[in-house]
Amino acid sequence: MRSASRWLPSVVRTTGIILLTILIIFAVFRATAPFLISSGLVRSGIEKALSEWTGYRAQIEGDPTLDFWPTPRVTLNQVTIREPTKNGKVLGHVDSLSADFSLLSAIRGRAHFHEFHFLRPTLYIRRDENGLIDWTNEGRLSKAIEQVDASSSSQGVSIPKDQDAAIGMLTIEDGSVEMTDDRSGNVYKMNGVNADISWPRLSRPMTAVILARFNGQDVKLNFDSTQPLLLFAGKSVDARTSFSSPLISWTYAGVTSISDLSTLAGNLELSVPNVPSFLAWSGQHLPAADALKNVSLNADIAAIENGLRFNNLNFKVNDSAASGVMDLSYTTAGKPKISGTLAFDQMNLNPFLAAFSMRLAAETAFDALLNGNPLQRLDLDMTLSSNKAALGPFQFDNIGASLLVAGGKAKFDIGDSGFEGGSLTAHLEVAPGDFDGGGKLQISIRNADFGGLFTRLKLPGPLPLMTAGSLDLALSTSKPIWVATLSDVAGKMHFQSTTGSFRQFDISTFRGLAAEKAFFRMSDIAGGSFDFDSINVDASFAKGSAEVQNATIAGRNETVTLNGVVPFRSNGLALSGAIDATAPADSEELPMLPFFIGGTWPDPVVSPVTTLLQKPAQPQEQ
Repeated sequence: MRSASRWLPSVVRTTGIILLTILIIFAVFRATAPFLISSGLVRSGIEKALSEWTGYRAQIEGDPTLDFWPTPRVTLNQVTIREPTKNGKVLGHVDSLSADFSLLSAIRGRAHFHEFHFLRPTLYIRRDENGLIDWTNEGRLSKAIEQVDASSSSQGVSIPKDQDAAIGMLTIEDGSVEMTDDRSGNVYKMNGVNADISWPRLSRPMTAVILARFNGQDVKLNFDSTQPLLLFAGKSVDARTSFSSPLISWTYAGVTSISDLSTLAGNLELSVPNVPSFLAWSGQHLPAADALKNVSLNADIAAIENGLRFNNLNFKVNDSAASGVMDLSYTTAGKPKISGTLAFDQMNLNPFLAAFSMRLAAETAFDALLNGNPLQRLDLDMTLSSNKAALGPFQFDNIGASLLVAGGKAKFDIGDSGFEGGSLTAHLEVAPGDFDGGGKLQISIRNADFGGLFTRLKLPGPLPLMTAGSLDLALSTSKPIWVATLSDVAGKMHFQSTTGSFRQFDISTFRGLAAEKAFFRMSDIAGGSFDFDSINVDASFAKGSAEVQNATIAGRNETVTLNGVVPFRSNGLALSGAIDATAPADSEELPMLPFFIGGTWPDPVVSPVTTLLQKPAQPQEQ
């Protein structure tokens, strides 16, 4: 203890002297630095650094401001980057640029900068036909991109040492970006850009967080890559990118390329909480967009020939979930094509069928891009299945369907489906001729409970209740289907059914009123029902009306026959009919009763023909 006490004070004194000397040297160095360092040197150094990095000419209008605490830092105002020609085009402008620099290097006459901060920068960039960004004009970044080794390891890239420059942290405050895309001809603008970019050296990984405002919405982009230089060179690298906004959010992790999307291989998560708002924000139009509320998906993306495959696809549309496989590829003509197989737990058919009722024709490809329907711009070949499906008030079970759009034709087929206890098949086709040639619809229903359907739909008036009805319907129109009305539709229908009951139709009351009155309403005979053994109806459609050519409702004792016209627009009908004995042997007991039905459904007027033919009674002579 005594020996330690003897040498401890001397050690403390020596250490204190050393620390004091260092502090004095540091203070003197800091105090004399402003006199030792030329502001012109720092300014020219910044101009040279910017010019070397970009390959363009950097101009600084304002005088530099030097700060030496806590670190040496230079701030310059009104920095402009131009093409190296007379009256060169402006490629970027910065209201204020500041950067840290090495004090010793500056004293030696060489300025090295890092930790850049850009205040209100404006950047103009161009994406060429190959999908590459025109980063620089033979500058340091451009040369590094050209000389990067594509065989670099996953932890970094290999470039010549003289090109592997230090960058550090880049901070952007209140900037704006304008990108011209030569491939699409579009110009994209972002403002309110705030970013923190960490890129220690060109050969090292990069992380970036970018906040901006695009088309009136706040967006956020996170990017992380171990090989950013290869990415900027148009190569495929591993990266993780996430984008979020109030209208769309997505995250992608895997192989990425800015020039060729067909090389993507990774996992994608996507969510669009409000589809109509997103389409309006992005400037796109989709048929039946109002029926689409929200969309989300998760899939593993893999490259295939001329496109991408979405494996293990799981997505939701509104409240319907689906899974399957989907391909996005391009035809030989360069037209995008979506194909695949999707299985839903439940689905709404309205958006699929509503898509066919929109205008799909366009005279030119440019018009199609601006005004055309997406079904004009891409081909579809989808196989769909669902445990439950709905089309308005109609319900389907175990439906199998297909959607095909190719070669100027669009088809939607329901190959097999349960419908009201029976089965249904359907075919909807939009004819060729740039989709201007009209279309046709065919429906076949077997052994369905139409009575239950009529009851559930709460249809008024006398209607048949049966549990085993069959319908064959074929309709067509020569007009474009997006402008066709019921007046433009033509076709045929055949309906048949086995036993059932005609509600609100008391045939005994009918005969009684026919013998007493010249006119009566259908509501006057609604107190009972008419049991029948079969129904057969044939009708044709044209010019806004259905012509009932033969309708037979055969009961055990009596049979009702109808013929006539049912106009659609007026909800009216004009039918001639007759009630006759089913068995000829009963014709004396149940004589034929002709009648006419006219007026508006569901309560038209009945006029017995025998009453109409009677001569008015002659007044008796007094």
